[in-house]
Formats: sequence, structure tokens, C-alpha cells
Amino acid sequence: MIQIAIAGSSDEKPLEKAERKAREFARELGKYKDEVVLLTGGRGGIMKIVSEEFRKAGRIVVGILPERQEGNEFNTIRIKTGMDFAERSAIMINSADVLVVLGGGIGTMVEALMAYDYGTPLIIVTDTGYSSDRLELLAKDGYFDHKRIVKVHFVDNPRDAVKLALKLKKTERLAEV
Repeated sequence: MIQIAIAGSSDEKPLEKAERKAREFARELGKYKDEVVLLTGGRGGIMKIVSEEFRKAGRIVVGILPERQEGNEFNTIRIKTGMDFAERSAIMINSADVLVVLGGGIGTMVEALMAYDYGTPLIIVTDTGYSSDRLELLAKDGYFDHKRIVKVHFVDNPRDAVKLALKLKKTERLAEV
């Protein structure tokens, strides 16, 4: 079982381009029956959109929530961490086999940088209209800094993000053997 986490804007009305890509990502991910569990921050915006589409495919969504929030109605499992947003994000990223960024602002970008720092494979979907699109400028050589902790992958197509996420996990398994 692969645990794929997503990071995305919690805007009540996400940007149209990001919403379209998030839905496409979730629909494609939903095709991988019994292979994937989705981890999200459990709240609104992009998180809710992806959770809704993934649940329509009959899949499991784990919402790792800040504080004692209930989160959105599409969470199959709610983990109320009692922690602030950054601490909750650390739990989600440490639990993920791969993090996919689907467009967002500062919170989303912090999660991308945390994933890099923790060595969690990282895929950033670009051309969403959000500030996270500019993360590519920080990783001109495929890494956020000189430490070269984990390669950062940038893709425009959400379907490619799904294929890459599954491949990165398989590559990780091969490296462990």
C-alpha cells in the first residue's frame, strides 16, 4: 500500500486551473484500486476537492487535521492531532511515501520544503496559478539547496504526477532491497 499525501490551497474557492488539475489528479489516482491511501490535511479547498473525487472511486482518505477540527466530509478517517498546522503537516509528510503539491500559497510551500528536508519524494504540479508554481525557480538543478536531499520533480500534467508518484515509491522499494 502506498501512502500518497497531497498539499494544496485551503481557499474556499480555489483557482479554476488548480481545481481542474486537482480533480484530474484524484480521478487518475482513484484508478489504482487497493494500491493507494490518500493523506491530506483534511480541510477545505484543494484538499476537499481531491478527497471528494478520490472517495467517489471508493478509496480511503485519511485527513490529518490540525487542532480538533472535524475537517471535510470526505475524510474516511479523521486524525485530530491537537497540534497546530505546521505540526500536523509534519505528521502527514513523515507518514507519506510521496508528497504531491497541487497548488497553493505559503502553507503549501512550507509543506513542500518540509518534504524536501525530511527526504520525502516530492512532486510539484505546475501551472496552477498559485504561488507554489514558483517553487521551480528555487530548484533549477532539481534540488532546493546544496544538500541535494531529494530530487524535486515538476510536472504540468496531473496524470503524469500520479504515474511518477507510483514510480517513485516503487524505486524507493527497490533501493531498500
